Amino acid sequence: EPVVELGLIEIPAIGVSMTMYEGIRLSTLDRGPGHWPGTAMPGQVGNVVVAGHRTSGHQVFRHIDALVEGDEIRFVDTSGTVHLYRVTDSRVVVPTEVWIIDQTETPTATLFACHPPGSVRERFVVFAELVT
Repeated sequence: EPVVELGLIEIPAIGVSMTMYEGIRLSTLDRGPGHWPGTAMPGQVGNVVVAGHRTSGHQVFRHIDALVEGDEIRFVDTSGTVHLYRVTDSRVVVPTEVWIIDQTETPTATLFACHPPGSVRERFVVFAELVT
């Protein structure tokens, strides 16, 4: 299937600036962070859900657990429009806790990666809200 680039995801606090792709298959996540199909797009009402690796390949979310409330997550779409989110919370969940991809009534974002690094036992999840 074709690879669709959605623009950039930038997380200055952990040194991330990478192309984001549509899809969460391993072949997609091996290229970079992936947008969960069917979830909101950056800037829209709803929950933008993004998955990324911590240990394999590019390790884009290696330090996702270092993000704290107020840290910026920026999505830059292919036209150059910037959607700025701020981290509100984070937590560890088990893989069956699929509520993390539920859509929301306000513009939010959820980033997640396997946890602890190198294990698929749990997920580290970061929640954010749209600022602009």
